Amino acid sequence: MNEPLPIREGVEIPASDLSYSFSRSGGPGGQHVNTTDTRVRLKFTLRQCSALPQGVKTRLRAAHPGWITTDGALVLTADGYRSRHRNIEDVRERLAKAIRAVWTPPKRRKKTRPSRGSVRRRLDGKKRRGAVKKGRSRVRED
Repeated sequence: MNEPLPIREGVEIPASDLSYSFSRSGGPGGQHVNTTDTRVRLKFTLRQCSALPQGVKTRLRAAHPGWITTDGALVLTADGYRSRHRNIEDVRERLAKAIRAVWTPPKRRKKTRPSRGSVRRRLDGKKRRGAVKKGRSRVRED
């Protein structure tokens, strides 16, 4: 728990930027669940973290706006397991996975135009289809 969170080769979030709090988790578990605090709440001070580039922080905020609080901290919770230790591992891995997903900036879209031949083929197909439909119409007698 007091270990840095590895993101990729040479990049890790210091343990001082991560804070954990625990509470009682709901769901099944019998009497044991009423006595142990297994839900984990991870608070990551995104603004103060110097390990991540500014672009990654911006993309992370944009990708997960529901995780960001008004003071700029990222908050994740985990209560899927009955063990506090497994919930800590789960929430740490989810944070690392989210950061890895936004690490590389998206490629800029390059504008393209259809080729002259593809435009011609598309229009020829439309004309053929229109001729077929026109051939189905009732013949007029003048």
